[in-house]
Amino acid sequence: MDTEQAAAADVAVRLVLASLGVWRLSHLVTKEDGPYNVITRARLRLGDRFIGQLADCFACTSLWVAAPAAALVMSQTGRPRDIGLTWLALSGAACLLERLPEIPAAAHYTYKYQPS
Repeated sequence: MDTEQAAAADVAVRLVLASLGVWRLSHLVTKEDGPYNVITRARLRLGDRFIGQLADCFACTSLWVAAPAAALVMSQTGRPRDIGLTWLALSGAACLLERLPEIPAAAHYTYKYQPS
């Protein structure tokens, strides 16, 4: 594998890991209690203010979590001009991952065999 292919593979791995990281952190902030209910207490303290509403919205939180992740991933590639697109892509990937468990349940069809 030449250096250009290795660099492309490295970026792909970084993007996959960053997508999983953005999903994990966004899910922790919006859906979980956290260790010793730390996250729940923080959300309660934020209340109904603007920041508190962001912490209740997975898509909103994923945007803010994806911003530094995109900067980190793209700064390592030498292509910082792609940070904006990477930012949106990481947030979108996290949103897709969040919906992934819903997809099989909605698409599930059971065929009932009736012998003749």
